Amino acid sequence: MNREQYRAELARYGTALAAAATDLGRPVPSCPDWTVADLVWHTSEVFYFWRLQLSGLLHGPDHYREPDRPGDDEVLDRYAENLRHLVEAVRRADPAKPVWTWSADRTAGFVQRRMAHEAAVHAWDAQLAAGRDEPIGRELAVDGIDEFLTHFLPSSLPEDLGGTVHLQTTDGPGEWSIAHDGAGWQVTRSPGNGAVVARASASDLLLMLWRRRETDAVETSGDTAVLDRLLKSASTT
Repeated sequence: MNREQYRAELARYGTALAAAATDLGRPVPSCPDWTVADLVWHTSEVFYFWRLQLSGLLHGPDHYREPDRPGDDEVLDRYAENLRHLVEAVRRADPAKPVWTWSADRTAGFVQRRMAHEAAVHAWDAQLAAGRDEPIGRELAVDGIDEFLTHFLPSSLPEDLGGTVHLQTTDGPGEWSIAHDGAGWQVTRSPGNGAVVARASASDLLLMLWRRRETDAVETSGDTAVLDRLLKSASTT
C-alpha cells in the first residue's frame, strides 16, 4: 500500500470511529475499563502526537506535552480537528522523510502506515461498543497483519514459543509462518504448516493478533497453546 492509500484509509476509519461514537458513556468491550469517550480521546491524542512528528513540529517524545483532555461536550470536536490535521500531514509528508518513531523504521512511511491501522482497529472498537461488528477491509487487514508481525512482536520471549504458528486467510491469498529460534523471530509469508494453524478472514486474523478476537473465533488445528503463547507475548494497546 502507498501513502495515498494510507491517507484514504485513515480518513475512512477515522471518520467511522467518530460516527460510531454516539454514546460517549458506553463501555468499550474490547478495551476494558474504557468508555467511548476514553477511546475517542486516546485516539485523538495519538493523532495529535504523530501529526507533530510528521509535520516536523516535534522530534521525539522528550519535549512532548500531552494536551489537556477536553470535556465530553468537546471531545469529538477536538478529535475531528486532530484527525483533519493528521490526514493533511500524511498527505504532505514524503514517505522517505526521516521522522522519529519507536521502531527501527524511522521514516514518515512508518507513521503513515501506523496511523491508518490505528484508526481502523479503534474504529472497530467504537463500532463494537455501538453494537456493530464490522470487518476491517481485506487489503488493509492483510497489510495490518504484515505490520503487526514486523513491528509488534517482542524482542525477547518470557517462555519458549514451542513451535511455529501458521496463519492463513480464508477470504483470499495470505499466509504467514511465525517462529522463534531463541535468538530472534523468523516470519515468512508463504504456504506451510506449523505446530498450530489458524484460518480466518484477514480481518479476523488481524483482530485476533490485536486481542480483539478470541482464538475460538477462528478455525484452528494443532497445538493452540503455541498460538496462545504468541498472542500473550505481543504488546497490544
